[in-house]
Parts: sequence; C-alpha cells; structure tokens
Amino acid sequence: MEEYTIETLYDLSELFKVFGDTTRIRILTALRAGPLCVFHLAERLDMGQSAISHQLRLLRNAGLVRAKRAGKTVSYALDDAHVAQILDTGLAHVLHGKGEHDHAE
Repeated sequence: MEEYTIETLYDLSELFKVFGDTTRIRILTALRAGPLCVFHLAERLDMGQSAISHQLRLLRNAGLVRAKRAGKTVSYALDDAHVAQILDTGLAHVLHGKGEHDHAE
C-alpha cells in the first residue's frame, strides 16, 4: 500500500471539506452540464447571486471551478475531468447505498 505524507492527507481532507456543503454540491452538479454565469446559476438554484458568488469563490480557491471572462460576463466551469469524476463516484456511492441505479454510468 502506498504511503502518503501528512501534508498530502491534510490537503485531501481540506478538499473533502469543500464537498461537505449542499450548496456547493448543487453548484458543481449544475456546472457538470457545462459553463454558467452567476446569474444563470442563481436562477437555476433559486438562490441569490451574492450567495452563489461566495460559494464560487470557495470552489475556485479549492481548484474545483475555473472562471472565464468574455467581455463583462464571467462563466464558471468545472476545473477539469477529475472534479466530475469525484462527483460521479460520490453519487454512485450514495445511490448504491440507497439501492438506486446510477444514471452517470
């Protein structure tokens, strides 16, 4: 079995903390379908734009979301395929425990 440094395990723990919030999971799931701006995320999740912006800042700081500016509009997307894989694996685990079928497979 591979050994990991305490720093690496700490970083992993911090990553999982970011996933420990339903609002952030909802944002990541919405972005799974493709890039969205704050306005469209707020509309889709029925939340205020300032709350969405706050959560996006945390997701960006964690390296899970990236921003792309086009003129005055900033779109957000999952940073890379690893983020989608983490979401898919987590969902598969939750659905498996409930006896539901995973639609991501």
